[in-house]
Amino acid sequence: MKTLTRKFLLIPAWMMILPLTLLSRQAREITDIYRLPAGTRQGFELWIVDGNLVRREIYPQFLYGGNAQRYTFIPKNEIWIDDATGVEEFEYTVAHELRERDLMAKEGMTYEDAHDSALAVERTMRLEDIAASEKHETEIPLVSPASSDGSREIADLPDSIELRFVYRALLRRIDSISVWIVDGAAVRRDIYPDFGLSGNDLAYKFIPAREIWIDNQVSCEETEFSIQTEMKERSYILQGKSYDDAYEQAVIEVTRQRVALDAIARKKAGIKLTQPLEREKGTGDEGSQKP
Repeated sequence: MKTLTRKFLLIPAWMMILPLTLLSRQAREITDIYRLPAGTRQGFELWIVDGNLVRREIYPQFLYGGNAQRYTFIPKNEIWIDDATGVEEFEYTVAHELRERDLMAKEGMTYEDAHDSALAVERTMRLEDIAASEKHETEIPLVSPASSDGSREIADLPDSIELRFVYRALLRRIDSISVWIVDGAAVRRDIYPDFGLSGNDLAYKFIPAREIWIDNQVSCEETEFSIQTEMKERSYILQGKSYDDAYEQAVIEVTRQRVALDAIARKKAGIKLTQPLEREKGTGDEGSQKP
């Protein structure tokens, strides 16, 4: 007994603590993962999750997003998107995860092969977005580098300028409004230094008619709130409100949306850790039909 005790005492303290820590992590439920519901795609729920928490408590290599075929701890009907992902990467990440999941679930493909196929889908989307952005810029007439009240922030700019290398991707169309992701740094450098996170055509003269701009530095978690703020602000300006009043009212309404969506996320159950945490080969249990 004494001999065993001596041997035990020779083991470094960190080696004794680490296995206990891992066991406790495996046994307990991880809560507060979900940040925001982000709609559905192809029948799957999109959830923006706390990426830092996932990396700290579950899987240190979690980046951009994940699906249940790759990560066994993700519920089968969900696609996770890291809240650190920017608006410009969001659609590419969603498409990547759906493609990867389908190939692993329907074809039994390895993660590596499915991942490579999903990257090819991303590249196609990226090239299409750049081509569409460049085409759009050639069709836009000259614009004034000023806000709606005529104020300008770069004195040496001419009265009218071309928009070049500003657009990044068309995010979506809402009725007659086009929502574009733009290079926010370029806008602040070359057009209007006070451009912050988003804007619309009734607030800035340099934004073409019926467009909303979303800064590409906006996080995917903030994107929908930015869009809704611009849509509501624009609506109030059309009703005759001043920009300041329209903006203030829009922020109040969007804040209510934030609270409501946060309540939905907080109701989500925690995640019980599985072993192993990942698959190297898909289940192939959804048949051989190609996605």
